[in-house]
Amino acid sequence: MADQTDDELRERLKAALWFSIGKIVDEESIRRNRNATPQFIGALADLVWDQIGNVATDLESFSRHANRTTVTTDDVLLLARRNQDLHSIIKDIVDKEKAKKLKSKAKGKGRA
Repeated sequence: MADQTDDELRERLKAALWFSIGKIVDEESIRRNRNATPQFIGALADLVWDQIGNVATDLESFSRHANRTTVTTDDVLLLARRNQDLHSIIKDIVDKEKAKKLKSKAKGKGRA
């Protein structure tokens, strides 16, 4: 029964992904005055699904290698290491979030 539930969840996730990709493709098709077939959308959704699986596997492997059970931003940065532009974007976001946390911690300590 648990397998059936996992299969149902997987299918629901795939359907949601297909729907979301379809919306994005439709918006871009209208914006660029182009047409996209349902077969294209399905193929793109399959490609994205496979890529998501590969990314998840890699992130889990990185965290396991570091003897952690949780994926961290370090794992994401490690995954993006071969795409310098993507790595820079993610690093900037991570650095901004860390700075915000430090700022809010400093404000909290000043009150006590």
